[in-house]
Amino acid sequence: MQAAAKLPFSTENFEVKGNKAFIVVAQNPNGEKPWCWYAPTLNNLPNRDHVWYFGRLLEQGISIAGVNLGEVRGSPESTGKFTDFYDEMVRRGYSRKPVLLGQSRGGLMMLTWAMRHPDKLTAFAGIYPVCNLASWPMKKSMKAVLEDYKLPEAELAKNLNRYNPIDNLQGLLTFKVPLFIVHGNVDVLVPYEENGALLKRRYEAGGGSIRVKIIDGEGHRVSPAFFECHELLDFVVKQIGSGR
Repeated sequence: MQAAAKLPFSTENFEVKGNKAFIVVAQNPNGEKPWCWYAPTLNNLPNRDHVWYFGRLLEQGISIAGVNLGEVRGSPESTGKFTDFYDEMVRRGYSRKPVLLGQSRGGLMMLTWAMRHPDKLTAFAGIYPVCNLASWPMKKSMKAVLEDYKLPEAELAKNLNRYNPIDNLQGLLTFKVPLFIVHGNVDVLVPYEENGALLKRRYEAGGGSIRVKIIDGEGHRVSPAFFECHELLDFVVKQIGSGR
């Protein structure tokens, strides 16, 4: 199945070095091509749960795109493949500084790419995003982590601070990349305290700009609180506008 096949929008599908990618193309009369990079892109994501966001971004002239690398966890090799996709988007005339939108494990995918390329994004937004490799990924999906990193578990653990985005924020701070997160305070799958809260403390300690919207009583699920969040939408639109 092609990525984004379930979306009720006209979608352009293509491949980047064998990996399926998509663009939901916005009609922008001024010729600019701003875009929002969504992850995770998988056979079932994005889907109709994302229609509210995507439709409003399209109305603002903002395209949405992503590439399906499968269940990756942010290794240098997989982020290199994300760079291939980024380069193809730029080759197609799209902005050199998209806003990254990471949902759940897609947050880790986007943040690990961002920490290695902090000059190539305007901002990051997350929907209950994984921000800490030592949290859900290594506790609940270690098999996928080790397959992505191609390292023995002991070696990965020993060198975790080299790979974990929560430990590599300096580039984002240097380039003054703003961040926005919406997260539930009873999320047991991707606990806020181990992810967004830790990111917030460290980013603010470094002088960075980060906004967090906490949804009281919400866990890790699809609900309007997360998928119709006006503050997140406004953040993405504003940051893309400032980065053009």
